[in-house]
Amino acid sequence: MKEAPTPESDWLEEAAGSSLRRLLPRLEAHYRARSDPGEWEVFVDRMERHFPRLFRLLHGLYGSQYDFFYHLEAILAAATEMWLERPDELKALDALRESDPNWFQSQRMVGATFYVDLFAGDLTALRERIPYLSELGITYLHLMPLFRVPAGDNDGGYAVSSYREVREDLGTMADLAQLATELRHHGISLCLDFVFNHTSDEHEWARRAMAGDREYQTYYRMFPDREWPDAYERTMPEVFTEDHPGAFTYVPRLKRWVWTTFHTYQWDLNYGNPAVFTSMLEELLFLANQGVEVLRLDAVAFIWKQLATHSQNLPQAHWIIQAFNALAAIAAPAVVFKSEAIVHPEEVRRYIGPGECPLSYNPELMALLWDALATRDVSTLDHAMRRGFQLPPGCAWVNYVRCHDDIGWAIADEDIEAAGYEPDAHRRFLTRFYTGRFEGSFARGLPFQEDPATGQGRISGTLASLTGVEKALAEEDAEELELAIRRILLLQGITTTIGGIPLIYIGDEIGQLNDYRYEQDPAKAGDSRWVHRGPFDQERAERRHDPATVPGRIYQGLLRLIQLRQQNPAFAHAGTEFTSTGNPHVFGYFRHNGTASVLILANFSEHEQRLEARRLRQMGMRKTMVDLYAGHTITATAELVMAPYQFMVLSRAG
Repeated sequence: MKEAPTPESDWLEEAAGSSLRRLLPRLEAHYRARSDPGEWEVFVDRMERHFPRLFRLLHGLYGSQYDFFYHLEAILAAATEMWLERPDELKALDALRESDPNWFQSQRMVGATFYVDLFAGDLTALRERIPYLSELGITYLHLMPLFRVPAGDNDGGYAVSSYREVREDLGTMADLAQLATELRHHGISLCLDFVFNHTSDEHEWARRAMAGDREYQTYYRMFPDREWPDAYERTMPEVFTEDHPGAFTYVPRLKRWVWTTFHTYQWDLNYGNPAVFTSMLEELLFLANQGVEVLRLDAVAFIWKQLATHSQNLPQAHWIIQAFNALAAIAAPAVVFKSEAIVHPEEVRRYIGPGECPLSYNPELMALLWDALATRDVSTLDHAMRRGFQLPPGCAWVNYVRCHDDIGWAIADEDIEAAGYEPDAHRRFLTRFYTGRFEGSFARGLPFQEDPATGQGRISGTLASLTGVEKALAEEDAEELELAIRRILLLQGITTTIGGIPLIYIGDEIGQLNDYRYEQDPAKAGDSRWVHRGPFDQERAERRHDPATVPGRIYQGLLRLIQLRQQNPAFAHAGTEFTSTGNPHVFGYFRHNGTASVLILANFSEHEQRLEARRLRQMGMRKTMVDLYAGHTITATAELVMAPYQFMVLSRAG
């Protein structure tokens, strides 16, 4: 229901209109002559459509500042300048995406992610690997951080020293732009991280601040003594306690305390300064102009700070992202934002919306899948998905079994309790199970940041090692190996069909195992996440077409899942409806799209499971059904029998 207008909303609407009427002639005087007349009209039309929203957001952020209108004009000028620099091919893509704004909801979308150096070596060599990605059906590629960073400590690439330079060992920005073009010509959209909460302390802005430039010192939050840091920290939780206590670092050269939420070498940007917003907008649009189609917004929860709060997930954080969204809609509408917020599931969903981040990682689903696999019970998974899977129209999840990072237990306490477990004890159980310390565990993972006092922690490991492949191979147990491969395809089957974009960490498609050699590298030793970040095993990949091998069995099974997704209209812009199967070990949901409909069933147990046929018929299925994944016709007169860890995509026969 639309809210009734208020005097304030009426004023904002009038002020937005009058402001644009004053500013447009100034923009035209400076920029119109540099553009094709037709293109300029398109640009102005976008400006007029999105400016009221932009004005409302920027006024909420900066309207109390005396020079608000100066900064407003500077922001519009920056967006216009970056639009003028946008290549013609990308402007054509803008028009295409405006005519199909929900393009990322197509069933053709299948994602992959990796580190460039670990997969291919550098950006030039990566272009030669595009056929491998196309063979797998990849249409969305997320490259892990590749911008220039300090030598040594750089938080795995998230301490950015320049948003306009690629790491020297990977290539140049021109190489990146050429890669983006070639990917696009192969139907693959490029996604990169946009680390916009902080920069490295070696970034040019930080260097100028360090040199005493007062303008750039205001780009960060710096304090001459502990009065304000202590005041902020009274209501703030610590994030990385092992790196430094609190959220501030003393910099002797500056004789100031600098806000550093994560690591001492990552300086948080001061978005209370509108000049920071303008500068980061230019960096964002620069990346868009290189051909980046999706920007993953890093650490979105932390970008606005406010005294007497926990300085996380504040309303202004949403306003900043929404303002960036409005400006991208004006200057580079082909670009889509993806949020990264490893916070409570309810907070994750607050960042998702067509006007904010249409895409979002789904860390809750990842954690719930591993939970169901360990317990053989889908109660928590089913309860949480019913409560929180649905998104606003025009939005989609990015679903994954694992990523480059550790696996944490980001499950809401209420969902764990609904399944009859005590939350803290259950999370301790999950950590013990996946590190192989629970009797009967099939997993060979490593703990990550485990607290010896509480037992709370997270886990690291490749998909194959966590699902039992490594253990089965070591013990030469053929039956356990078969179950392990089924577990892999079960998890990948759900992320491929549940709704959203499935994301595969490259190497998992061929069953790469944990790489324990990281402990021999002083720069990586102690960080167990490197156990699942080993270099791509080319020799293993060569066996992907041989179904007699473990890589071949995993790869061919995953390929069938991807082909099923991409070729079946039931998965196109489809809705997801969760259903009770009547069996606590079997997860079920429908995918509907017009007249196309399929029922997905997943047995999370190593034992056969039975479903009553009358319940299936009550859900609209017939006695005779087709399992589209296995390619079999099934007749279930009295009951449907599911094999251990079986994944089924059922369609009515005929």
